[in-house]
Amino acid sequence: MGDYRYDPRDRSHQVSVNTDLNQYQFLITYVHEVAHRRVHDPKRRLKPHGDHWKLAFRNLMLPLLNEAVFPDDVLRPLARHMKNPKASTATDPVLLKAVSAYDLNKVQGKTLNEVALGEVFELRKRKFKKLETKRTRALCLDLSNNRRYLISLVAEVE
Repeated sequence: MGDYRYDPRDRSHQVSVNTDLNQYQFLITYVHEVAHRRVHDPKRRLKPHGDHWKLAFRNLMLPLLNEAVFPDDVLRPLARHMKNPKASTATDPVLLKAVSAYDLNKVQGKTLNEVALGEVFELRKRKFKKLETKRTRALCLDLSNNRRYLISLVAEVE
């Protein structure tokens, strides 16, 4: 959804954010990338989404966590997410669903998280059966070859 890059040749920093995001996802993504810029230090090899970045992201987001900026249905899952932010909001199914509700020009599909255990669904023209839910993925059986796959719970399925 966004990107932060540092060019050591001219010591320049670049933050980019996809323009097709809704206003709430755009803001979250922008602040996420600015947090990368905030903690970047070419002399220190910090993890891209490590403790330093998490602290910077939380500190940048904290003043924005209010109803003047985010609607309540986004604010609550976002506040929970910010307690221990991940590398992407897409890894948080509850937050992703809340933010995606504000997408323009996108038909909201069903995510794998919403599929019941034992239910058959289609993903990329293949049929699967949901067997088990893990933390961020589901163990699924491909009905065409009887192989098992871990599929992200935020994957859009039919």
